[in-house]
Amino acid sequence: MAPFNGVALLSQLPELPKIQGVEHTDNPNIAFRLAIAQTLVQALPEISLEAAFEGVQVSNKEGDFSVAIPRFRLKSGKPPELAEKVAKAFQPSPWIESVQAKGAFLHYIVPTSTLSNLVLSTIQAMTPPPPSDSADKKKSVAEQTSAYGTNRSGAGKKAIVEFSSPNIAKPFHAGHLRSTIIGAFLANLYEANGWYVERWNYLGDWGKQFGLLAVAWEKFGNEEKLKEDAVKHLYDIYVQINREADEHPELHDQARAYFKSMEDGDEKALGLWKKFRDLSIKKYEETYARLNIHFDVYSGESQVKKENIAEALDKIRTADFVERADNGALLIDLTKYKLEKAVVERKDGTPLYLTRDIAEAKQRWDKMTAEKGSGFDKMFYVIATQQDLHTAQFFKVLELMGYDWAQPSKDPRMQHINFGMVTGMSTRKGTAVFLDHILEETKENMHNVMKTNAEKYAQVEDPETTADITGMTAVKIQDMQGKRINNYQFDWARMLSFEGDTGPYLQYNHVRLCSVERRVAETDGLRLPDPLDPATLRLDLLKEDKAKELLIILASWPDIVKYATRELQPSVVVQYCFRLTHAVSSAWEVVIVKGQEKDVALARLFMYRCARLVLGAALRLLTIPPLERM
Repeated sequence: MAPFNGVALLSQLPELPKIQGVEHTDNPNIAFRLAIAQTLVQALPEISLEAAFEGVQVSNKEGDFSVAIPRFRLKSGKPPELAEKVAKAFQPSPWIESVQAKGAFLHYIVPTSTLSNLVLSTIQAMTPPPPSDSADKKKSVAEQTSAYGTNRSGAGKKAIVEFSSPNIAKPFHAGHLRSTIIGAFLANLYEANGWYVERWNYLGDWGKQFGLLAVAWEKFGNEEKLKEDAVKHLYDIYVQINREADEHPELHDQARAYFKSMEDGDEKALGLWKKFRDLSIKKYEETYARLNIHFDVYSGESQVKKENIAEALDKIRTADFVERADNGALLIDLTKYKLEKAVVERKDGTPLYLTRDIAEAKQRWDKMTAEKGSGFDKMFYVIATQQDLHTAQFFKVLELMGYDWAQPSKDPRMQHINFGMVTGMSTRKGTAVFLDHILEETKENMHNVMKTNAEKYAQVEDPETTADITGMTAVKIQDMQGKRINNYQFDWARMLSFEGDTGPYLQYNHVRLCSVERRVAETDGLRLPDPLDPATLRLDLLKEDKAKELLIILASWPDIVKYATRELQPSVVVQYCFRLTHAVSSAWEVVIVKGQEKDVALARLFMYRCARLVLGAALRLLTIPPLERM
């Protein structure tokens, strides 16, 4: 990428100091932090450039950037005196307008003209030009993407993210929804940092319950209902057979016998199981598509090779942390690690979930090593807090088995991404156990809201799809708005509102940013040049405080992506989206485009375009497709 797209003002800026591994051409805040670090080192040479750079923070209160002198632990004077020394030695430059010493802190102001040119031209430089193909040019404005905010810090690294993982023949419940939303975000996030990511769906697709399901199929199965919605029909007959089994225990014996035939490789039994599995996956894929989510691998308990399970058990049996229970079952004793005891093999020699998890982890390592030349650098398990003990036992056994890739460290390869529970997740029409019920109701409600504005509704090309996406946005934003570890109440009334911090509010603001160029072209005949070179625009005319507030938020997007990666919290990105849209809403009233002098209008129009690109990028990171009209 050519630095800053050749903007004239930027080519005249003083050269910035260099720190190995620190690149500023794709992150405006890094450029300002380097310039500020240089002023610190010049006044206080006992501080290294690297330490000075780390000490410069984006300010949320006073100034644009701040430095806390006490963090450097200097012996040459008291922090307030040293801060005053830096302020007195300061000389304004195109990078830094002023600095104020306040106690032990320094508060820096950057020139708005440099800020606007640097931020907006960086966004433009990282945004691919519109396609030359005439058919592609008809694509929605909302589909335009920008690489601004992404980085290559994870280039060459590989991650597996296991998430969603529903059980065939059981409801796709709220826990699966949370795992699906959070896991998909996590996969996108690591890709934004340059990682190679594989998305795995580890289905609950094996065990005695499939024997019971086969018995249910023989008694209640319906081919038409199965083809129409396999997941729902299998669930319905599974519930029905469980009720009957309460009164007729012999049905459980039939189920065990059927499952044993599956374990023994009976072709007829396996054929029926495969049919259930394939049709269920097809239905899952339709639901995931509505959520704008995909998987690279559909795996499951059935896919763990028997020889790998046997190898894991053989290795465990010889370990000093195992013991035999009185009933003959094999136990792992992790009490000295405060992780209790757990069964890894029943008395009849059959493995349990924990055993399969152990064998599956090793299987994944071997598979990626064979395909990519080395194993994963990260493997995330996006599983609810109810599984904290199980996951901790699982990780500890892998560690004790001596696998290098499972050893604890400051940055462990194996990581559990846990989350709290959702309460109140039922439709207004009754209890919902399937995600499709929730999505259908949000779609219906959003569609009704859209119809209240007949003029705008008439302009929407595909109201059904728009309502579906807006409803899905509402579900996702409500889920990701708080820290993932927290429980939250599923609130229909709040979720579907276009006011306040909700998903529809974010989509509304993106739609508004899409429409500003369209409206100004219609009323004033004003259009940004195509192709656009920021050097031809008077970006120094963006002088208003509200413009600067918006520019500073746009400048922080690359840092937000990195911070979200450190914290592994989708709420970081959601809260950024709200900050950005609040700043845009404030700017509309002051930084007006319509009816303004041409150079002023074009500069403001470009700023709003960049805001739209960044908001769109943030929504896509959250797995939400941004809308152009609604």
